[in-house]
Amino acid sequence: MLQLQTGLLVGGLCAVGVAISPLVSAVQLADGTRAFNHPPQLIKSAATFSSAGSTAAIYSFTLTVPADAGEPLQKVSFQQAEGSEPVQFRLKDTTAYVGERLAGKELPVVASVQEQGAIVTFDPPIAPGATVTIALRPTRNPDFPGIYQFGVTAFPEGEKVQGQFLGFGRFAIRRRRGV
Repeated sequence: MLQLQTGLLVGGLCAVGVAISPLVSAVQLADGTRAFNHPPQLIKSAATFSSAGSTAAIYSFTLTVPADAGEPLQKVSFQQAEGSEPVQFRLKDTTAYVGERLAGKELPVVASVQEQGAIVTFDPPIAPGATVTIALRPTRNPDFPGIYQFGVTAFPEGEKVQGQFLGFGRFAIRRRRGV
C-alpha cells in the first residue's frame, strides 16, 4: 500500500470521495521508503566521439526532473547492459551541467564506481522542474565496434529511497578509419 506524504492513503478507496491536492509531493511506501511521484525522464544520450579506441570521448546523458516529481534528484546510476567490452570511466573527470548542453552552469557532483558502471551524486540535489546533463568520460572508447548501452536509474533525495529505471543510453562505437 502506498502512502502519500500528506497522510492520505492510496489504493482501496471506496465511494467516500477523496480529493488529492496537487500539493501532494512524494510517494512514501509503508516501510518508509520514498519514491518519485513522477520520475525523471532520460531525454537524450550522445557521445562526442564514436571511433573505437578514442581517448577524447564524452558520454552525455540529459535528464529532466518533472515539476511534479515530488522529490529532488540526488543520484543517477549508469550500468553497462550491452557491449562486447567493459567501459571504464575516469570518474574524477565527471561533470554535470544545468540544461541540455555541456555549456550550462556546472553543478557539483561526486562520481563513484559501481559494478559495470558509475553512480553520480548531486550535492545539492537537483530540484523538480530542472533539466541536467551528466558527462561521463571513458578512459577510452572500446576497441571493439558495436552497440554499447547503459541502463540509467534515478534516485530521489534521502537514505531509504526507491530508484526508478529511466531507460538506456545507447552509443554506436565505430571502427577506426584506416584500420
